[in-house]
Amino acid sequence: MATHTIRHGSTPSMASRWLILGFVCGAVSVLVFHQGAWALLHALGIMPRPAYPMAATAPFGIPLVWSLAFWGGVWGVLLAAVLRRLHGAKLIIAATIFGAILPTLVAWFVVAPLKGQPVAAGFAPMAMMIGPIVNAAWGLGTGIGLALIHRR
Repeated sequence: MATHTIRHGSTPSMASRWLILGFVCGAVSVLVFHQGAWALLHALGIMPRPAYPMAATAPFGIPLVWSLAFWGGVWGVLLAAVLRRLHGAKLIIAATIFGAILPTLVAWFVVAPLKGQPVAAGFAPMAMMIGPIVNAAWGLGTGIGLALIHRR
């Protein structure tokens, strides 16, 4: 019976560990890289709201920053699964591109309409550039985290 793995290891437990690390790296990356980029964009006057938003989110009323961290972890699992064969600089670069594109497209064309917001930030160029920047920063952080853990 063949064993299918997610990472370079040979057991399902190693695969599970890699996906868990993807969640942890993705969640932490939201708090450091995503929100760091958000804070920089806010300081430059591009992002209207400050980083680390504590406004309650529906349906559970948890602060938005914790919701973002959770979803960053979920995206981190997907990123770890998709980029499982990469390591080092290739992993970091691919993770940055992954972050800039996939979460942004889902936010623009799935999440925004579900929340009654305009798709693709209303196609306003300044508003549209925020998603790819903060999500690329998230991907960068997630990729760095996974690459550093893989080195161990």
